[in-house]
Amino acid sequence: VQLVESGGGSVQAGGSLKLSCVAPGYTHYSSYCMGWFRQAPGKEREGVAHLDKNGGSTYADSVKGRFTISKDNDKNTLYLQMNSQKPEDTAMYYCAADRQCTWFPAGIDYWGQGTQVTVS
Repeated sequence: VQLVESGGGSVQAGGSLKLSCVAPGYTHYSSYCMGWFRQAPGKEREGVAHLDKNGGSTYADSVKGRFTISKDNDKNTLYLQMNSQKPEDTAMYYCAADRQCTWFPAGIDYWGQGTQVTVS
């Protein structure tokens, strides 16, 4: 499964960005937990938000109330709406798919190539 992210960029603190992740030609999203990780320079990759196989959402404490994860099944696309962004949100953001839904980096089955988000 190939995951392709888009939507990263530079934004001022307090601004918004929306990330997208598509798996071209793949429709079995329900077989995986889908979501987002991020990794800042010098830091470990951390989970940001994910959807379980029933569509329930989980967020890291650092983004609760600011980020929203969603999925458009008709477009086979996963989204991450990021509002009220802070400089500490600066990182490479990765789309991920996890069949076992443990949501640890070592257990991820598929990764996207990453999209850079910079908040100044």
